[in-house]
Amino acid sequence: MSPDNPLEASTDVARPEPVPSPKNLMQAVERSRNHLLSRQYPEGYWVAELESNATMVAEYVFFLWFMGLHNDPAPREKSKNYLLKHQQADGGWSLYYGGPSDISVTIEAYIALKMTGVAMAAPEMVKARQCIAAKGGVRSARVFTKIFLAMLGQTTWEFVPAMPVEIILLPNWFYFNIYEMSSWSRSTVVPLTLIYSQQPVWPLPPNHSVPELFTEADRDLAVRSPQPGLNWGNVFLTLDKVLKFVGRSPWKPLRRIAIRRALQWTLDHQEPEGDFSGIQPAMLNSLLALKVLGYENDSSAVIKGLEAIDRFIIDRGDHLVFQACVSPLWDTALALNALMDAGLPENDPAVVKAAEWMLKKQVTRPGDWTIKNPHTPPGGWAFEFYNESYPDTDDTAEILMALHRIPFADPAWKEKECRRALTWLLSMQSQNGGWGAFDQDNDHRLFNLIPFADHGAMLDAPTVDVTGRVLWLMGRLHTDRNHPQVQKALKFIRGEQEADGCWFGRWGVNYIYGTWLVLCGLQSMNEDMSQPYIRKAVDWMKAHQNEDGGWGETCESYRNPQLRGQGTSTASQSAWALMALMETGETHSPEAQRGVDFLIRTQLDDGSWHEDHFTGTGFPGHFYIKYHMYAQFFPLMALARYRYYVEHGHVPPRRQSGKARS
Repeated sequence: MSPDNPLEASTDVARPEPVPSPKNLMQAVERSRNHLLSRQYPEGYWVAELESNATMVAEYVFFLWFMGLHNDPAPREKSKNYLLKHQQADGGWSLYYGGPSDISVTIEAYIALKMTGVAMAAPEMVKARQCIAAKGGVRSARVFTKIFLAMLGQTTWEFVPAMPVEIILLPNWFYFNIYEMSSWSRSTVVPLTLIYSQQPVWPLPPNHSVPELFTEADRDLAVRSPQPGLNWGNVFLTLDKVLKFVGRSPWKPLRRIAIRRALQWTLDHQEPEGDFSGIQPAMLNSLLALKVLGYENDSSAVIKGLEAIDRFIIDRGDHLVFQACVSPLWDTALALNALMDAGLPENDPAVVKAAEWMLKKQVTRPGDWTIKNPHTPPGGWAFEFYNESYPDTDDTAEILMALHRIPFADPAWKEKECRRALTWLLSMQSQNGGWGAFDQDNDHRLFNLIPFADHGAMLDAPTVDVTGRVLWLMGRLHTDRNHPQVQKALKFIRGEQEADGCWFGRWGVNYIYGTWLVLCGLQSMNEDMSQPYIRKAVDWMKAHQNEDGGWGETCESYRNPQLRGQGTSTASQSAWALMALMETGETHSPEAQRGVDFLIRTQLDDGSWHEDHFTGTGFPGHFYIKYHMYAQFFPLMALARYRYYVEHGHVPPRRQSGKARS
């Protein structure tokens, strides 16, 4: 036992829980607020790195090769340095900090390193090959890795599941059509079908090829069903064989029509600034689709697309980072709500500037969501700088929570645009009462069983975390809890609760995130927080507090739910848990006080917090995100709300009149 750790309890004598002093609490809030203000860009927004995994940089190396842009030594060298910097002790690369090496990430990183000039005999490469072999070899890689292997001439397209471009022609009423895929799948798959229709190969020269990765067991890389017998997975694998057989026929009566339509769809989904759907897979695939269909690098669409990709790259000097996405609207809304929680006046110039910037970024043209929701005018917000095709409900709810509190020089402008945004947001509720991120009723579960969907993320089904945030907003706006939409949402949330009391988190890691947002939404809607199902959630949160007073949860809890609520304490997850407790009347509980003490103790001198662990989620089990400002927004929110509750009693600081209180 360390005598320097006041939180480490003796086995003999129970020590009193630490009670944060008002002075320390005030100083922590002020330092954090000042630090966050210092991170604002001159234009008014906040944005920081969105970190994922090594496939982003590896695929950038592949992309430069495919596009004939590989001759510049600087991107090659910086990509190589990034990959070497992130290699793990066992020779592999992981999906998240502290996670096990992942076979697909490791294969892609290995190929990219060889393409950037690292010799096969280098120690790093030897260790990587050993890791690949230990993880099951190339045959164990995901479908998208096998697609890259085919395009690089290291294997054949024969092993890639069929992706017929003719799917673009399927009518919207058909069970399998592109608008029943999630937005991120749709924007990736449509251009990918164009690539598949041409099955291009850009073969690597011998010194960059990777035959050493293939063993006798890798002769057949075809997707196989993990379960024998009659099941949907095997039905789709049989269909895949049929589609490939038909695809080898020279008679394809609909091929030209489908290619034209898919190409036009892809071009129509390019933003004026060049982005495609605001995510890396859609951007790379769309430009590669244009490439294989004859578009030159000096064509307008390709030039703008390449400029957009450059905006996703962060140059660190000796290495580069390729982000999967950028998050300025999300970061700005969270920063504003945290700052106003901490007492920054709603008419402060920094607040007003950010609010006006956000309002100007409102989506004003229809997107894919109109296929199922054709009678509602646009009005939400996207996640990225440029992505009008795909506004999302989570961003829109968080932004409206911020704008609701901020006065404008032209209040009529704010009222009109916020009302339009709220109308759009409420219209996106699914039939089961929940909200998905980008679409309504995007829940055709068979999509996740088709052969090229091995990442299990083909759907954007309603989730409790997004639904909780929408309820949080509706409560702020004093929506009647008997409103039919509220009642449907409450029923959805109650039906999704886990047996032990927590809720799954789709967009944040994991059950701590989901439980936090649900409890905030319920409290905001004046749900009776003494109900047994809510107290069960409170007990779950308390039971998963770590010895140091914080909370943490590993990304591995998505694959192994027995690990839920378990992991190294982080600033962001501790803040979520702390806010969840406060919203349920537990402000003065020993657990809340220990949580506040943890955040104060771990704050750095400049007012910030540091966390290595990933607490954001892209695709559960397959793709995780570290938002570099999560460790700043959420601790400030939690400490500011704790200070308010201690001083004023348990009244939510943003519920009474929209005015911030210090």
